[in-house]
Amino acid sequence: MVNLKLRLAFLILSASFVWAPYPAAAHHGLAEFEQTPITLKGTVTEFHFTNPHCVVEVEVKSGNSKVETWQAEMTSPAHLKGWTPTSLAAGDEVTITGYRAKGGSHYLWITSLKSSNGVELKTNGRNLIPDER
Repeated sequence: MVNLKLRLAFLILSASFVWAPYPAAAHHGLAEFEQTPITLKGTVTEFHFTNPHCVVEVEVKSGNSKVETWQAEMTSPAHLKGWTPTSLAAGDEVTITGYRAKGGSHYLWITSLKSSNGVELKTNGRNLIPDER
């Protein structure tokens, strides 16, 4: 009887390790964002290289020359190979492409980020680490 209880406990514990990642992955959907990507050009005001997601704050001039403040989010630092807390700094000019949040807020999920000199900082974890170049 003790052996059966031990086996049952082991089975339950093992199953919890298999299914535990699924709720965490579920919150990473893009349902809160529009389906059509947009591109913004602007000036970085802050870069937050933090978990669970990195955030770039950008000032963008709209069509009527009014300055809009945007927050653009991407994956976690662990997935941004080659990125560091100093990869972006206040004053950097960037071009960001991504999916705008539904409802018209100035919030974006980044799919591409290029510096003013045209260098793409990859947001999918495939930047080269300096020692690998």
